[in-house]
Amino acid sequence: MTSNAIFETSIDNLDLLARGKVRDIYAIDDAHMLIVTTDRLSAFDVVFAEPIPHKGELLTEVSNFWFAKTAGLVGNHLSDLDLRDYVSEEDYLRLKDRSILVKRLETLPVEAIVRGYVIGSGWKDYQASGEICGIKLPAGLQQAAKLPQPIFTPSTKAEVGDHDINVSFDDVIARIGVDKANQVREKSIQLYQLAADYALERGIIIADTKFEFGIDADDELVLIDEILTPDSSRYWPADEYRVGISPPSFDKQFLRDYLETLDWDKTPPAPTIPAELIAKTQQKYQQVRDILLG
Repeated sequence: MTSNAIFETSIDNLDLLARGKVRDIYAIDDAHMLIVTTDRLSAFDVVFAEPIPHKGELLTEVSNFWFAKTAGLVGNHLSDLDLRDYVSEEDYLRLKDRSILVKRLETLPVEAIVRGYVIGSGWKDYQASGEICGIKLPAGLQQAAKLPQPIFTPSTKAEVGDHDINVSFDDVIARIGVDKANQVREKSIQLYQLAADYALERGIIIADTKFEFGIDADDELVLIDEILTPDSSRYWPADEYRVGISPPSFDKQFLRDYLETLDWDKTPPAPTIPAELIAKTQQKYQQVRDILLG
């Protein structure tokens, strides 16, 4: 099942800059990097030993689709460099469908999360306080209820193995300044709305999603990392959506639900994922790619 999966990469002629939860990042030159999306699986900010075959290729294709679709709203980090010019023919053939060559930028220390529905940690926060990230919401909302309008609920960026922490908008201002904070919030909500409208026409609800931003040499906001993939978003089939329950999903939420049933404290070492769940996860990634891209 996992024989054709890529858990980790090694490129002899390029320096490895970082190995994240899913991505391996290499130096190209002072102005550019190579990002390779592996088939590693992470949940609750923990990396699992079992990879999902072809996951990296599917994530890259979906992300590149959304980068192209949102380019009119905000610039992104994709460059015009050709991978063939920087790696061997063997590495090119192995990695071309899971790689992007990007500009090096100053990364903002904020996870820009937009929620359109009350679910996940937002639902837990709402049950406890009637708020999500300090945003007061209408009383009486049920699980998975659609919000009157999308809300910006940022979190901190965690190191590998650490958990992201929800923060207030005031905390974002303290970290990056009021102008940048307002830009990030505005662009994030615009991006979410554009994507949510497109997906809903195709029978998919985007319940929430996460963006990351950087700053270029001209101090302009730039979209980085991945966008609107099943790893960074909660996708629901619209025809199975019901208020009051956690809807079935096209992303790895069902896997998180399975992990919640285990006696596991969400810290390494990760439990073993059964083969049938690996296969189901791969199927869901493929499904959402096929629906969105055709």
